[in-house]
Amino acid sequence: MPIPVIDLFAGPGGLGEGFSSLVDGKGKPVFKIKLSIEKDEYAHHTLELRAFFRQFPRNEIPSAFYDYLAGLITRVQLFEGYPKQASCAAEEAWLAELGASTAPNNLVNERIIKSLNGESHWVLIGGPPCQAYSLVGRSRIRGESEEKYQDDHRHFLYREYLRILAVHQPPIFIMENVKGLLSAEVKHQRIFPRILSDLINPRTAIKGMEPVRGTKAFSYRLISLVKTQTNLFGDFEPEDFIVRAEKYGIPQARHRVIILGVRADVSIDPHLLSDVPPVSIEDVIGDLPRLRSGLSKEQDSAKAWQDAVQQIAKAEWLRNGEISKDVCDAIKHTIERVSSRLKRGDEFLSLVVTPKVYSDWFIDPKLGGICNHTTRGHIRADLHRYFFATLFARIKGHSPQLEDFPKSLLPKHENVKEALKGSKFNDRFRVQVRGRPSTTVVSHISKDGHYFIHYDPTQCRSLTVREAARLQTFPDNYFFEGPRTEQYRQVGNAVPPLLAQQIAKIVAAIVP
Repeated sequence: MPIPVIDLFAGPGGLGEGFSSLVDGKGKPVFKIKLSIEKDEYAHHTLELRAFFRQFPRNEIPSAFYDYLAGLITRVQLFEGYPKQASCAAEEAWLAELGASTAPNNLVNERIIKSLNGESHWVLIGGPPCQAYSLVGRSRIRGESEEKYQDDHRHFLYREYLRILAVHQPPIFIMENVKGLLSAEVKHQRIFPRILSDLINPRTAIKGMEPVRGTKAFSYRLISLVKTQTNLFGDFEPEDFIVRAEKYGIPQARHRVIILGVRADVSIDPHLLSDVPPVSIEDVIGDLPRLRSGLSKEQDSAKAWQDAVQQIAKAEWLRNGEISKDVCDAIKHTIERVSSRLKRGDEFLSLVVTPKVYSDWFIDPKLGGICNHTTRGHIRADLHRYFFATLFARIKGHSPQLEDFPKSLLPKHENVKEALKGSKFNDRFRVQVRGRPSTTVVSHISKDGHYFIHYDPTQCRSLTVREAARLQTFPDNYFFEGPRTEQYRQVGNAVPPLLAQQIAKIVAAIVP
């Protein structure tokens, strides 16, 4: 029987996808998601759709599922056609907020107990919300009010995870969060050492919680996935828990804190993650159809977009020596290749694609196309900034800093002036450079796309949702629900499923 998994703060399901995709030598699933809990409505819709997909054997996915992804039928029609599987998906994916009145402890306990159905060998996974821990989130919240930051309840949402550890005592758990957690402080005290201490002894930290599986109070060993430790109860550095995803075949420099917890009565020691040769951005998105961005705040058309970009050829900054000759020549040479034949994509494009790597992972032959691959619009000035930045990156081998831009191209924002003085965000316009893994895909990609500029100057745009999803290693048949902004947010908040699958292999070997 597959090993049951409970997924907390599940987001769109990246961590759960990695676990549920692992199969044994006979092609049978090693793990099965029994319950995933998520509070965001759009992420929950994505989660529920994937739960529906998993109700079928991989070689028996109904054609109606692909019809829905192609926009040929509605979600209601899909679920009405398969009521049993839809009911199971609704039971598995729970729209609820842990720690809120809508999901009281007794109800959460009941749902977990019912989902496990008496099984004692199971795994708890999840990552409490990270906005209060991330560097960007801390800066934004503190910019509003230091008091608001100190009182942010999200600092302690990990205690909801902790409470479930104390009560249900799974043999194994995986907890994921942002790297900023290591330096986060509340009331002038680092929060990460406290989290580690609480995870080792959850019942001591969460007093008054009786376990459902017995009376003995178990502690946990905390284990790094990337470094062997000599004393797993205390002889480790916080940095030992940082997993650098690009070292493990993920086409993205994503650095996250990932803690493996093993209950003290489980004596098996796990393996570490194995290094994999680096995978570059074009290895996973280079096969996707070329698209143009849109023009925002003015009439958009393919010809208007082409004219807007090619207007750079008349720019004063291209002739007055503000930029180096090699970048200038590259711009002049490339500008004429900007084509009005490019389209903007769609929520579904019927075509055959094959990435250079992981084609078996990404490609579903029955899908027959690409989902969530449509571009956003940009103002004319940003098109010029993107075009300059991509050619600069191509020639110099790195994305430009603000001081590298011609002065007339700089946005007239106060924070730009501060950045030029040496403050944060000096890389406000960040090109994803060819030949390398991308930078970290984060939820901020939902805002404006400035940090996620496509490496091809003739497309002159930011990444699409599907391109971001490829960098996060979501299979192409993983459909993100909701408006495009919400799709971006879901992708940015997720754990890369292909990394999660590697973690799942380690966990599978130690579940008692």
